[in-house]
Amino acid sequence: QVQLVESGGGLVQPGGSLRLSCSASGFTASSYFMSWYRQPPGKERELVVIITDAGAGLNYADSVKGRFTISRDNVKNIVYLQMNSLKPEDTAVYYCNVLYRSQNYWGKGTLVTVSS
Repeated sequence: QVQLVESGGGLVQPGGSLRLSCSASGFTASSYFMSWYRQPPGKERELVVIITDAGAGLNYADSVKGRFTISRDNVKNIVYLQMNSLKPEDTAVYYCNVLYRSQNYWGKGTLVTVSS
């Protein structure tokens, strides 16, 4: 079955960096667009960025442009989110997503807290 497992979250100071990973299994991940979403405390889930099967990043949220970079390793079936210059407003649970055979799949998320 399709599984997405996020990792790499944690507590970081403003201005710091983190790299999130999403390990995919149960399907041919290299053939699918995948996405990172986030849900800040008390707010709705929002799209952060999409990555094509070929590895191009699409639709970066305005709030993360120039600071976040998505990439993927199609051999290891991992999608990464490199987050630099983190701000307190980036605090959220970050989720990996794929639309596979008309069904949305989500991981359980990884918490990123940006605080001094």
